[in-house]
Amino acid sequence: MIRIVGGGLAGTEAAWQAARRGVPVALHEMRPVRPTAVHRTDRLAELVCSNSFRGDRLENAVGLLKAEMRQLDSLVMRVADAARVPAGGALAVDRERFAAGVTEALEAEPLVTIHRGEVTGVPAAEDVRRPVIVATGPLTSDALADELTALVGHERLYFFDAISPIVHADSIDSGVVFRASRHGRHTAADAAAGHGAAAASRAAGEAGAGDYLNCPLDAAQYARFHEALLGAEVAGLHDLDRTPFFEGCLPIEVMAHRGRDTLRFGPMKPVGLTDPATGRRPYAVVQLRQDNVAADHFSLVGFQTRLKWGEQARVLRMVPGLEQAEFVRFGMIHRNTYINAPAVLRETWQMRTRPALFVAGQLSGVEGYVESAASGLMAGIGAAALARGETPRALPRTTALGALAHYVSHASPANYQPANIAFGLIPSEARPPRGRAARREALARRALADLEAWRSAGESVDGEPAARVS
Repeated sequence: MIRIVGGGLAGTEAAWQAARRGVPVALHEMRPVRPTAVHRTDRLAELVCSNSFRGDRLENAVGLLKAEMRQLDSLVMRVADAARVPAGGALAVDRERFAAGVTEALEAEPLVTIHRGEVTGVPAAEDVRRPVIVATGPLTSDALADELTALVGHERLYFFDAISPIVHADSIDSGVVFRASRHGRHTAADAAAGHGAAAASRAAGEAGAGDYLNCPLDAAQYARFHEALLGAEVAGLHDLDRTPFFEGCLPIEVMAHRGRDTLRFGPMKPVGLTDPATGRRPYAVVQLRQDNVAADHFSLVGFQTRLKWGEQARVLRMVPGLEQAEFVRFGMIHRNTYINAPAVLRETWQMRTRPALFVAGQLSGVEGYVESAASGLMAGIGAAALARGETPRALPRTTALGALAHYVSHASPANYQPANIAFGLIPSEARPPRGRAARREALARRALADLEAWRSAGESVDGEPAARVS
């Protein structure tokens, strides 16, 4: 029996992997008995920050990470692929379908028992045949976080994170916005999603031309928008001024204060886009990404914010095409808690001093949906090995999964920061090919081959070779 605390991406993936290996799992999720400030439902694996799992091509490190997870029969990837919505070269999902899919899959799994209610202390993990995985995520309750801090012997770390607003498609001005993906990239699902959604068609104006809605700004409009951001009132939060934000998810008002053109070289960059109304590239753009299969909700891409809700409505309605925007959800801010993983974790996500205790997900310091699920996948495989009397095996560092585990366990404890997967974490080849694209392709090819060799060397599922998992 494995006990898993936390029903987010890491916890649910860990439960699935362990059950696939024939090990019973008790999965604990505190919602709805104890809600959080940002979750809206009681479903497992609810996405709160974005509906995007980022790039889905092997030319991106996160695309390689996804490919490896699919190779290991990831539940998160299986459901995400089924709940996909148009997003260019990225994998974005319908939030409700995704959470429902994960919940239904685990509820139907006979080896997984789901318990609702808060776990206020770290479960005992003295028996290696009964391992525990703590995957409570960035919103770990104070009681559990305090006990975990005492257990690891180091002050826990945290940073502030923010989420983007979502608007109703019908409130977007179709006469102003245009549909396009950067450099003309869009998915085959674009037309399929667009033809059945009247709201998306009205908002897009030209269904099938790309996966994003684009609000174009000229220089004067951008200057007014930037000035409004600088003067907008932010929501107060204890310790906010002396606590860092995650650099990969900065609020737009923080970026605005870093310089007049910071947003134009960030989430509002117009590169690869042509406004059909002018035939020219806009000075800046605000992109909106489809947030559900019905295409009646769109989220503002990269527009995380901690502005007060009234200020969000005032400032964002200055964006051309959003003058009458109706908000499904305003952006908000929350604190992300994580431990100093390299001081206490092994490459197998086990505690160095308590090998029957695993820590996974954003609590371990990985950043991003895919990375969180990936750490849960590895922890689930390792915990299942312990439960069956085997020794957990680290994945090859030449894989994206192994490189992520190596970073978490070997980074400098004095300067540990949350991390996304990146090709820079994967060792280069002895004689790499010339050109960045060719080098990345070679790294991806090697990674997938090394992962297959790792599976063939000893990983098994339900008593059968892992290579035969459907």
